[in-house]
Amino acid sequence: MKKSKPKVKRKTKAFKRDGQATSIISFPARLVAPVGNLLRRRLKTLEERKKVVEEDDPFKDTTRVVDNASPDTDAAEQFGHARSSAIREQLERRIIETRKALTRIKIGKYGICEECGRMIDTDRLMIFPEATLCAKDARKKEK
Repeated sequence: MKKSKPKVKRKTKAFKRDGQATSIISFPARLVAPVGNLLRRRLKTLEERKKVVEEDDPFKDTTRVVDNASPDTDAAEQFGHARSSAIREQLERRIIETRKALTRIKIGKYGICEECGRMIDTDRLMIFPEATLCAKDARKKEK
């Protein structure tokens, strides 16, 4: 029995952006399923790590002395809280990116730049599977 190569469904929905007509391509779900599995595992890990960081926040410690803490203890708590907050914000951002990529897989738009509608380079997706923008549009957004 001869195996055929997976076919890419082409939806030719032409639109103009930057003066160029482009078409939208969607991949069969079975091709992006492994990426979805990877992203789901990554999401679970990120959420678990966020819980650990929240538990390590010195401000969440119920035995914490609020009134008469020495200056060095207070400074350590302040630093620990700032560190926990920064890590938690970064984790929340990555969780959002991961959920967004999972949603794009679900609706059939994974691997397509949400800004220009072109394919995101596979090298970029290999390194950063949560990517929703091509490298060119990501650079523009960073500026």
